[in-house]
Amino acid sequence: MSRLDSLKKNTIVVADSGDINSIKEFQPQDCTTNPSLIFKAASMPRYSELFDSAIRWGKKQNAGGETLNDLICRRLGVVFGSELLKIVPGYVSTEVDASLSFDRDASIDTARQIISWYEELGYTRDRILIKMASTWAGIQAAAVLEKEGIRCNLTLLFSFAQAIACAEAGVTLISPFVGRIMDWHKKAEGRDFASQEDPGVLSVQRIYRYYNTYGYKTIVMGASFRNVGQIEELCGCDRLTISPALLADLKAADGELPIKLSPGQKSDDAKVHLEEKDFLWLHNEDPMATEKLAEGIRLFNQDLLKLKKMIDEKL
Repeated sequence: MSRLDSLKKNTIVVADSGDINSIKEFQPQDCTTNPSLIFKAASMPRYSELFDSAIRWGKKQNAGGETLNDLICRRLGVVFGSELLKIVPGYVSTEVDASLSFDRDASIDTARQIISWYEELGYTRDRILIKMASTWAGIQAAAVLEKEGIRCNLTLLFSFAQAIACAEAGVTLISPFVGRIMDWHKKAEGRDFASQEDPGVLSVQRIYRYYNTYGYKTIVMGASFRNVGQIEELCGCDRLTISPALLADLKAADGELPIKLSPGQKSDDAKVHLEEKDFLWLHNEDPMATEKLAEGIRLFNQDLLKLKKMIDEKL
């Protein structure tokens, strides 16, 4: 048995990619994308027709300039997402513009627009996850959307405060960024970490146990992995979203993975309730989380701008 097959026995495996061919190869349950992955996929010649179809759609819209570019950019995420829905049996995540990360109402409107496009193409909303950054505004937008049956994936999650607020908002799924947490601590402390002491791994384990101890239904999906060891230490987590390169490494290695997380494990943390002021204070007290959240939003927006430049050239 490969380690990938062993992992799939205890954890739902998600492909962290917009590359349709890679997803076909590894047969994950779900697929998650972001502006960086869509930009990379849209740059590949084999997906030029998908890119062109979004341009043709845009030219038929009653819009111009920046508004038209925004519409095509969002539509491109839906075009790729629709292709992914034909391959995976579960969820596909599609991201709201990173530039809206601090605008609750605009995030809600954009999410509704994305869902309406999927529904026009024949896909039901229960298979789509709307991806938003785990800012206070993003979490509150998700709380509204979840009540409308629009399921959400809160991404760029680095702090325990973000995880608690997401659970209290009733979001469907969170994506704690294991690798980026480790990156920060590695730089700050000037050393490497064994997988068992990896700060990103420990963060996901803490969140998983808190959710299970206090009965929260929000799915924990570890993301942003740097190595196979991080993945193996989270065997048993609800979901893990993994890049094609690391999926290939797991597939090539034989062995049974021990289960590291299970529902019976108890949290050492007391249950707490967070108002906005509590959330902002606790999140601010974590320098890693404040820096990585801000950086992540900037990086996603930079790739969104690259995508918009490609669209301008096509137009």
